[in-house]
Amino acid sequence: MNLADAALLLFLAAIWGSSFIFMRHLSPILGPLVLTATRMLAAGTLLAAGFALAKVRLDWRRNWPRYLLLGALNTAAPWLLFAWAALHQGGAVSSVVNALTPLWGAVFAALLLGEPIGARKLAGIVLGVAGVALIGFAGAGSAAKGGGLLPVLACVLATVLYGLFGAWTKRFAADLAPRAITAGSLVSGGLILLPFALADSGKASVAPPSAWLLALAFSLLCSALAYLIYYRLIARAGVAFALSVTLLIPVFALLWGLLFLGEGLAPTDLAGAALVLSGTGLIAGKARNRASPR
Repeated sequence: MNLADAALLLFLAAIWGSSFIFMRHLSPILGPLVLTATRMLAAGTLLAAGFALAKVRLDWRRNWPRYLLLGALNTAAPWLLFAWAALHQGGAVSSVVNALTPLWGAVFAALLLGEPIGARKLAGIVLGVAGVALIGFAGAGSAAKGGGLLPVLACVLATVLYGLFGAWTKRFAADLAPRAITAGSLVSGGLILLPFALADSGKASVAPPSAWLLALAFSLLCSALAYLIYYRLIARAGVAFALSVTLLIPVFALLWGLLFLGEGLAPTDLAGAALVLSGTGLIAGKARNRASPR
């Protein structure tokens, strides 16, 4: 890891941290289904077109079943769960629950792939989850605005799906290029959601043009651009380092929530952020050691 990689990681965390603020603002205006379908189709179409120009083969005829499965359960379902949760709780709460993703990833990698959970990685995950718990249940509880337990559980289910299909992809789709998986799954998942979004387009039909422009910016920034940065980080610094972005996202979501939504930032939030950053440092250190031959 070098300074450029660290800066790119922080930039990606800032972008993905903002996604929870976008959803918090846009879900009540467009509805979760329309917002998620728009996000997937706009980003997926742009990436697929760009990859076609760059001669990146997606091989739709052979790979469409896997694109469809990943699009439905690794992207559409988690994004829809987070968009629905945004109707009931603050973006900061959703973002800190999202940081459980590495934990589930490690669990399913152990169950499906037989990968051991090393002491360093386990310690990093424990610190990160402790920070998430402190922010979510002690510090940012006011941001939930009385949403109750169900929206939190919806976000937890989304992270379970991320972890499960992360391991599934490594076992059953390792032959596919990450860029192909991203574009193929976004387009496929968006097409799955499209008829449901059209049937539930009551709110969206009266939404102002500014909301649609913001939804388009959300799609291109937090999905298309973010994924390009993410895979660039994987290539430059390794998977473990790139995945550590999940533990940084809550810090930025809390910051954007404070600046744009007026969500409070309590001392316990700062303490939780310190734990999250400590856990990220452990995981990033493991990635750095792995990348040292370069």
